[in-house]
Amino acid sequence: MKISKSALSLKLPRCEWLLFSQIVPIPIPSLIIFFFLQPALLKAIFNVDPDEVRSLIFKKEDVNAQDNEKRTPLHAAAYLGDAEIIELLILSGARVNAKDNKWLTPLHRAVASCSEAVQVLLKHSADVNARDKNWQTPLHIAAANKAVRCAEALVPLLSNVNVSDRAGRTALHHAAFSGHLEMVRLLLSRGANINAFDKKDRRAIHWAAYMGHIEVVKLLASHGAEVACKDKKSYTPLHAAASSGMISVVKYLLDLGVDINEPNAYGNTPLHVACYNGQDVVVNELIECGANVNQVNEKGFAPLHFTAASRHGALCLELLVCNGADVNIKSKDGKTPLHMTAIHGRFSRSQAIIENGAEIDCEDKNGNTPLHIAARYGHELLINTLITNRADTAKRGVHGMFPLHLAALSGFSDCCRKLLSSAVYLETCPLLCAGFDIDTPDDFGRTCLHAAALSLHGHINLFIPLRNLECLNLLLNTGADFNRKDSFGRTPLHYAAANCNYQCLFALVGSGASVNDLDERGCSPLHYAAASDTDGKSELVAPLRCVFRCLEYLLRNDANPGIRDNQGYNAVHYASAYGHRLCLELCELGFMHLFSPVSPLHLAAYHGHHHAMEVLVQSLLDLDVRNNQGRTPLDLAAFKGHVECVDVLINQGASILVKDFTLKRTPIHAAATNGHSECLRLLIGNADLQSAVDIQDGNGQTPLMLSVLSGHTDCVYSLLNKGANVEAKDKWGRTALHRGAVTGHEECVEALLQHSANFLVRDCKGRTPIHLAAACGHTGVLGGLLHAAQSVETLPVLTDNQGYTPLHWACYNGHDTCVEVLLEQEVFHRAEGNSFSPLHCAVIHDNEGAAEMLIDTLGPAIVNTKDSKNRTPLHAAAFTDHVECLQLLLSHNAQVNGVDTAGKTSLMMAAENGQTNAVELLVSSAKADLTLQDAVKNTALHLACSKVCITMRCHSSLILQRQLFFSTDVLHNNFSAINHYTTSPSKSVTFDSLPVLRSEHSSYCSFNNISHHEGFYKDEELNDSDSETY
Repeated sequence: MKISKSALSLKLPRCEWLLFSQIVPIPIPSLIIFFFLQPALLKAIFNVDPDEVRSLIFKKEDVNAQDNEKRTPLHAAAYLGDAEIIELLILSGARVNAKDNKWLTPLHRAVASCSEAVQVLLKHSADVNARDKNWQTPLHIAAANKAVRCAEALVPLLSNVNVSDRAGRTALHHAAFSGHLEMVRLLLSRGANINAFDKKDRRAIHWAAYMGHIEVVKLLASHGAEVACKDKKSYTPLHAAASSGMISVVKYLLDLGVDINEPNAYGNTPLHVACYNGQDVVVNELIECGANVNQVNEKGFAPLHFTAASRHGALCLELLVCNGADVNIKSKDGKTPLHMTAIHGRFSRSQAIIENGAEIDCEDKNGNTPLHIAARYGHELLINTLITNRADTAKRGVHGMFPLHLAALSGFSDCCRKLLSSAVYLETCPLLCAGFDIDTPDDFGRTCLHAAALSLHGHINLFIPLRNLECLNLLLNTGADFNRKDSFGRTPLHYAAANCNYQCLFALVGSGASVNDLDERGCSPLHYAAASDTDGKSELVAPLRCVFRCLEYLLRNDANPGIRDNQGYNAVHYASAYGHRLCLELCELGFMHLFSPVSPLHLAAYHGHHHAMEVLVQSLLDLDVRNNQGRTPLDLAAFKGHVECVDVLINQGASILVKDFTLKRTPIHAAATNGHSECLRLLIGNADLQSAVDIQDGNGQTPLMLSVLSGHTDCVYSLLNKGANVEAKDKWGRTALHRGAVTGHEECVEALLQHSANFLVRDCKGRTPIHLAAACGHTGVLGGLLHAAQSVETLPVLTDNQGYTPLHWACYNGHDTCVEVLLEQEVFHRAEGNSFSPLHCAVIHDNEGAAEMLIDTLGPAIVNTKDSKNRTPLHAAAFTDHVECLQLLLSHNAQVNGVDTAGKTSLMMAAENGQTNAVELLVSSAKADLTLQDAVKNTALHLACSKVCITMRCHSSLILQRQLFFSTDVLHNNFSAINHYTTSPSKSVTFDSLPVLRSEHSSYCSFNNISHHEGFYKDEELNDSDSETY
């Protein structure tokens, strides 16, 4: 409910604009501070003693010596501005463009000092375009430091006076910000862009207006500056001047006719900005000039909202109210100016608003009145004012809460006392007090006592629990029911225990509250205390000592640690899950041996509470107890990467080879899969058998395979150094190297190759890692594998069980870079493998780049290569309507009228399958023969008009008919010829003779989808479909 500065849609304009003051490098007087610590040459320079300097130079004193900030003697001389010494140093070899650690050159220093020595430096070719770390040139420095004479010397040597610094500001920005009228005039006369903008789109006139340099503003306006220009957040110069209270600039801009109600990006007008910053003089001027006092911004806030919230808005509020501002105007979230005073505790302004007719009990969108908000934030004086003006203390707000709920929740006992006393005082007024009972619940059944027991801010402030205790005692003394349950079955004691508010817990138990009451989940206060957060993961954070005191007090007052909730968990389970070692020491651990869905040891292992585990393992005989999925505590600890927990369990004898019920994986698999290298080293380092590093899961996958699969290089090296078998295969015949090729983890592949992994090993489908790398487009991995292949004297033919080479796969999936890498190898220039060539593969998937590389490398003759059914690449491109590929093939003299074993041309193929674009290209551009017939006497027109291709009736048939209208060559084919063409859907003409080939990129890469956020592993195997087809 607290409104922040950002909620007002105003980004602290004053501070924001003042950021500009940091742009000017200031001459560093530290040179003088360290005078006595510097070399003799530097001392002579600071003494302005040319003779001593000359003498020291003659004695071979280093003229380019640097101090700890990399400043040279020439920097010091330039800073002091002594022309004679500068001349001596430069003639003796001093580097004129030397840069210190801020990249400032001697020229920057001389200009900053407005020194006449600038002329000497320029005479010796000082770089006028040199930039410091803020990208500021000497001209920027001159403009910022009013060094007009220096600027006059620099400008003729510059090709561009509009060069910008790192913030995008030009020299004109700097001069305008500093108010140097003469400098601004000089820059404008030398071609400075008057409307140049910085990285926030602010122009020179913005900065001059903000700083109140009226003469500069007038000069800029007279030279054509846009007086209504906007920056990136739509602030105008009028906004800028209004925010900083520059009344003279405001008046001048208004005289120029700028829009007085112009909103910025947040909908704030200059009046909003002036009100927020408390600029009452500007506010008065804007109102007198006709500013709309009730104009709202994008969030519905009027200027009156801003004055009600601002620290400096008292006089502004009076001006607004006196000029007709609506005191009951509501923002989009329903807040009035009175709500704003309640949020920020503006007591005097609340009185002024009420006196001018503000509605006392107006509600925002949450149903909160100003009294609710004042109670929430503990503004007692404001509460007193509202109650005096007959605010309804029994009105329900957010979630049906009274103001008393909110005051108790935040621990404001004085506010609670005020609200309670007002209720008694108003008992004579039935309307206001109807239904106001100390035990009246909110929408969730919670009374004010529940709120007091909770403490909104937890233990962030050590005084808040004491404040809540005062509220709680006050309510108890007033007769609040301490055993009242809310809609969830929780008593105030549940809330006090959940927040480990010892003082409140002590008071409630002392008053007779039952320590073993259960809520609807079956949880007692002890459950909540055991589950309280001590590590800051929630807003309610309790120090460990408070947790211990609460647990101890509850147990001492007969709280039963064996009570189980509806899920079967007792306090020991919760303490284990949250790592409360002291709680476990307090509780009797025998309870955890009873049946439960998961043991406390599992919970401690999963959440990484090794201290709690140290307590638990002392009372357990079996550390390998399994949960419903068959996972042991060691498996969970390894899965989550909790090294300390793994260490505790291993040292106590937990087995590292127990497999779960689902994927048959061990803790070693868990650590390897999730990249927990420290856990993995602990596990394999404590393995009794060498075979442990190669243990297989239900799919035959070893830890090495899973590490490579997820790209965990550290784990891969750990396993390899322990002797993991790089040639191990899963049930599909795939090795770790196959997985590296699919996932593209180059470092893992490199590690495997270093350990002599076989890059020619084949899986159950005859595919090598080279096939998979090419199919998945991992160029780096492919290059590494091919480099390793150079060690083989004679590389065998790389075809899989279907006859496809890596080149087929790369072309089919359109991985141009892989195609390029493969074509660099002579072995792939031979026409080997499946007759459905790589070019067929490229064009059928519209991979024009791959097709062009193939033709360029292997020659244009391949465009007429035929597959097992005599279909050329042109058939394949026509079948899929890939016009660009058709054009490429035709440009290399593809045979447009070539026929397959069924007598079909590429035109027939396109017409039969409804490929309009291909038909049009083949007919109009390639001049395909329209009279040709297939084996059953059908022409392309017959096929286009067939029942199995309805879409072609109005497309391809029209194209063909235009060509055939006056042709008698095909009219001799009577209609009976159409009967030779089957219309059965099951026998329709398709490209079914294309080879069984599909992209397995998605299939292979799917096993990379391992969820590390779930408690159990997913099946990451390399799945293959038996129905691979186009």
